[in-house]
Amino acid sequence: QVQLVESGGALVQPGGSLKLSCTPSGLPLRFSLYAMAWYRQAPGKQREVVARIGGDGGGGTYSADPVKGRFTISRDNYKNTLYLQMNDLRPEDTAIYYCYAHWIDSYWGQGTQVTVSS
Repeated sequence: QVQLVESGGALVQPGGSLKLSCTPSGLPLRFSLYAMAWYRQAPGKQREVVARIGGDGGGGTYSADPVKGRFTISRDNYKNTLYLQMNDLRPEDTAIYYCYAHWIDSYWGQGTQVTVSS
């Protein structure tokens, strides 16, 4: 059974930083093959992509305009872990953040709550 386990969500003040992690288990193929992404869903809004990073097949990185310059996606294929470094957090970043893996099939994590509030 495939599981993507996110961690690192918390309550943080505006301007603060958080680092999210996602550790998959049970993937049919090696972690490095998978294109990975972070999505988020705020209350009453649709789920949206935050950032993507390619796998062994390439693809580079992509950050959505609202987070460009503040959030950085990265991966450590030796640790089988995906990261999202979030700096200069704003109240509008408040959402549940989901990890996503794709290589032929797609998988989602359960999400981790990020709340930005003073």
